[in-house]
Amino acid sequence: MAAPDFRSGCPIAAALEQIGDRWTLVLLRDLVNGKQRFTQFLEGPERIATNILTARLAQMEADGLVSAQLYQRRPKRYGYKLTPKGAALMPVLQALSAWGQAHLPDRWTAPEKFMRLKPSDLA
Repeated sequence: MAAPDFRSGCPIAAALEQIGDRWTLVLLRDLVNGKQRFTQFLEGPERIATNILTARLAQMEADGLVSAQLYQRRPKRYGYKLTPKGAALMPVLQALSAWGQAHLPDRWTAPEKFMRLKPSDLA
C-alpha cells in the first residue's frame, strides 16, 4: 500500500486528514463499545446516512484504521474490527470525551470502563 500524500508535513494536519471528518472518531467510539456491523452503526444517535457510512468505513479500511471480515456471502456483509493503528486512537477518544464533559454543557459522562481502556485492550 502506498503512503498517503498529505498536504502538509505537520503531524496534526496530516492526522486530521485521516480522522478529522465528522464521522471517523464517532465510528471508532462505536467500535470500541462493541459495534461491528453496518446495521449497528446505523443505530447510533448521530443518525449517519447509509451512503456516508459505506464511504467512511471503506476509507477507514483503506487508511488502516479498521479491518473488514466477510461474515455473510449473499448478500455480502462485513464485520469491522479495529486494527492496532485504529486502537492507538483510544487516548484521543478519551481526551475528547473528557474535554467535552468539562467544556460542553449537558453531555453524558463517559463510562469509567471506556475511560480506563488502553489501546492494547482493543486490538
